[in-house]
Parts: sequence; structure tokens; C-alpha cells
Amino acid sequence: MRRELLNKVVADWARKFYSRRMLSITELFKNDKAIIGMVHLLPLPGSPAYGGWAIEEVEDYALREARVLEENGVDGLIVENMWDLPYYSGSSRIPPEEVASHAVVARHVVKNVSVPVGITVIHNGGRAALGIAKAAGAKFVRVCLYVGAAVWDTGELDHGNAADLMRLRKALYADDIRFFVDVVKKHSVVFPGIDLETHTTWADFYMADAVVVTGRMTGEAPLPEDVRRVKELVGDTPVIVGSGLTPDNAEKLLKYADGAIVGTYFKVNGVTQNPVDPERVRKLMDVVRRIRSGKS
Repeated sequence: MRRELLNKVVADWARKFYSRRMLSITELFKNDKAIIGMVHLLPLPGSPAYGGWAIEEVEDYALREARVLEENGVDGLIVENMWDLPYYSGSSRIPPEEVASHAVVARHVVKNVSVPVGITVIHNGGRAALGIAKAAGAKFVRVCLYVGAAVWDTGELDHGNAADLMRLRKALYADDIRFFVDVVKKHSVVFPGIDLETHTTWADFYMADAVVVTGRMTGEAPLPEDVRRVKELVGDTPVIVGSGLTPDNAEKLLKYADGAIVGTYFKVNGVTQNPVDPERVRKLMDVVRRIRSGKS
């Protein structure tokens, strides 16, 4: 749809504005059906599970995870504060000590891997994530609630932040940082009346670089039908599976999606709290390569 729009727009300002968006997942990653591995940070200073370890220990753990993922074939990484739970919602409530630590560790990862790195700050810490990405040299951020309104599993009512993030990205001279935007996000219930089609249409209208489709909770896959519906709505906009991809469902989901973010499946025994298992990474990436080649 965005290519169709660009072909019809004649106003110079509009062509410049809309041409900043990604037209393909391969503008950021080397492969179609890109697989983005999760680097789940240790609990950061200030979070309830933080064990008092030095920041160098957090860096070392994150880089080990990142290297296992990269060496076994993933196309990109996301550095996320997965274990700073229970989560706050919105950047204004996320403690500065957690944001600062996240940025330091993310920079360490970016400097030591060769694949694109993104940032997520849970829940809906889009402003914090964009600041971390700018400081760390990351290439994209995952925005949990870019448009619409929802209630998180922690009980907070929350709303979209597209207006703030678009303006902040411009102010930071960070137009190269892409927005990967969730619709009907896991761990939340959207406001009544905001169905998948509505949420997707709003996200695409407000310049999402990619749209992320998830299941209900961490590790749960979306329905293939939901991925198909989203892809039909957004056309050229890349669609990413945001949870639950496995070797068993990869063909069904990647039939419609342009890539996937994988965390839980890559862990030892498929348990999210565990370290990354290189054998599981290789197993999934073998399936993905067959899908890319059309031999699956």
C-alpha cells in the first residue's frame, strides 16, 4: 500500500515524509523471513529480582546470549528488560537506574555483534527505548502500544504514543531508527471496539515501519489467520510474528509474515527464564532457510 501511495502522491513534502518508511524487511536485515532473537537481560538494578551483580556481569551475560544467537544464524537481535517485572507502563514510570543500565548493556551488545540490534522497554516504554537506541547505536525499537488504548496485565490503563515518538525521533536526528509496532499486544487487553483490523489500520496510518502480531502471552503464537489478515491490510508494510514461532508452526506463520521475533523457543527446554540453547537456534533456522528456498 505504501508503494501505491508513493506512486500517487505529487506534493513534494508528502513524498519526502512517506518515503522515510521501510518498503521491505530486507532494508534492515539481510534476509527475507528475518528471524530476530531476543537478548533477555538479567534483572537490572532497581528491579525486584536484581541480584546485586556488577554491570560488567550483566554485559557479559547479554553478550554471551547475543553471540550464541548470531553464530547460529539469526538475522537480528532485540535487547529487552524482560526480567524487570512486575512491569511499569509508560516511559515516565520506568526508573532511571533501569534505563541507564539498559543503555550501557545495549551499547556493549551493539559494539560486539554484526547484525542489526533493536531495543524493547516493557511495558510501552517507547520514549525510553528510543533514547536507549540512540545512545546505543541500535537500528530499531519495538513499541508495545503505538496507537489506541489498552489495559496491561499489571492493571494500568495506557494509550498510544505515536505523536510523542515521531516528534522525538525527529528531534534526536534519529530517522534511521525504525519503529516496529505491536497490534493487539500480548499481556494486554485493548479498549473495547479496537479490533485487530482497526488497531492495524491506525498503526499503519501513523507510519509504523513494521507491524508486530502476537499471541495472548509470552511464548504463545498468533493465529495464522490473524497474521494473514494483518498482512492483507498493510500490504508492503513488513509484518512480524512477535511471539510463539517454533519449527512446527514456522511454515504456517511465515507464509504471511515477513519475519519473526523469537525468544522462548530458543531457550533451554523452551523455558523463557533459561539461557539460549544453540541447538534450538540451529533447528529453527534450518527450517527457516528451507522456507526461504521454497523447499519446506
